[in-house]
Amino acid sequence: MGAADTIISGTVAIGGQRLDKALADASGLSRERVKALLGEGRVSLSGKVVSQASVKVAEDASFEIRVPEAAPAEAIAQDIPLSIVYEDEALIVVDKPAGLVVHPAAGNLDGTLVNALLHHCRGQLSGIGGVARPGIVHRIDKDTSGLLVVAKTDVAHEGLAKQFADHSIVRAYKCVTAGLPVPPAGTVRGAIARSSHDRKKMALVEDGRGKHAVTHYRTLAALDGAALVECRLETGRTHQVRVHLASIGHALLGDPVYGRTPSKLRPLLQRLGFHRQALHAAELGFIHPVTGATHHFASPTPVDMRELIVELCAEGHDAKVLAML
Repeated sequence: MGAADTIISGTVAIGGQRLDKALADASGLSRERVKALLGEGRVSLSGKVVSQASVKVAEDASFEIRVPEAAPAEAIAQDIPLSIVYEDEALIVVDKPAGLVVHPAAGNLDGTLVNALLHHCRGQLSGIGGVARPGIVHRIDKDTSGLLVVAKTDVAHEGLAKQFADHSIVRAYKCVTAGLPVPPAGTVRGAIARSSHDRKKMALVEDGRGKHAVTHYRTLAALDGAALVECRLETGRTHQVRVHLASIGHALLGDPVYGRTPSKLRPLLQRLGFHRQALHAAELGFIHPVTGATHHFASPTPVDMRELIVELCAEGHDAKVLAML
């Protein structure tokens, strides 16, 4: 819980109605605000964190809602260098470096991709994401590198959002896992929701909870105590690749949340100064929402991941592996 959180608590009379409506009535918050707070793991019912807005509970229960301090109403433009892969009047494709947060939020109120885009695009970004997230159709984690598309117009935003919703967007990630996946290729299916034990983490949950998620993976190369793996996303959930690969026993190297680096490899990561999950959004493909043209972009694996992969290569195999990057 953050020091600036406001606590709203009381007793809610569920009476068979949806949880989000009952909490909105009891707390004075809007129903949409309650849904958002549920999704962030900020609502407890009888001492247990709940996340499903549609849950119906028969008996009255005590509740607690932790409302975070409000972020600034509008992000400011900042002159931050960007790697622009493609740009036209409707959209822009950016190759994001690891360490750059996508949009302002508590703890990262500036210095984000949105701040950089507002400067580069002179404020001309889609308003659908709201003033805090202008143009943002999807995102990748702070410490994940790679490609993402941003909408400049509402028409582009709506068209891209539809493609994300129907899973027609092409997204492929390259990553380095601890150990060699067995089988070397396959599909991981499992619903993902915020962890009931740690609101900063996502977790696999039973059917009926969370959001359906599917990841197709294949091993590109066996490394020393690790593997170079490609993941193609059928869905795009928060931390999806990280959660799904950890669930099959092969968490990403360097992932501080979902994995523990094997003791054998820790000295190597320390020597290289590699302190992030080894995950790169390498491919992005979509139909241009305005022109109808097919676009496909590829981003080379960044230097820090390339160095890690080379160090993990069997002697004499580094050229073959680097050709895959």
